[in-house]
Amino acid sequence: MASLKEQLGGLVYSTEHGDTCPECRRPLAECDCDERAEQARLADLDGIVRIRRETSGRKGKGVTTIEGIPLPAGELKALAKALKKRCGTGGAVKEGIVEIQGDHRELLKGELEKRGYQVRLAGG
Repeated sequence: MASLKEQLGGLVYSTEHGDTCPECRRPLAECDCDERAEQARLADLDGIVRIRRETSGRKGKGVTTIEGIPLPAGELKALAKALKKRCGTGGAVKEGIVEIQGDHRELLKGELEKRGYQVRLAGG
């Protein structure tokens, strides 16, 4: 355990750099945590897009989730918008996973295969 002197010896507050990133402690203008997280997400993909239907945590409402799309965040949002328009429903992009309201697995599988992705239906 650190001594009391070591615990109290650090910087408490500074306005020198403005707001700082809570993860890397660098000024927000110099922070690259989001870029590193995005690169790590893209590096973990295996090239297979998985589509599944989920209801957990949504009060019984079903959503179709699509994960494993190897696109950067901006292009992923554009693709999600096109898929939502194709299904005629709403949805969102959360942490690299596209959520489309309702059960549209077959329609989305055909649309993604048309765009050149290798698609698998996951889950039951």
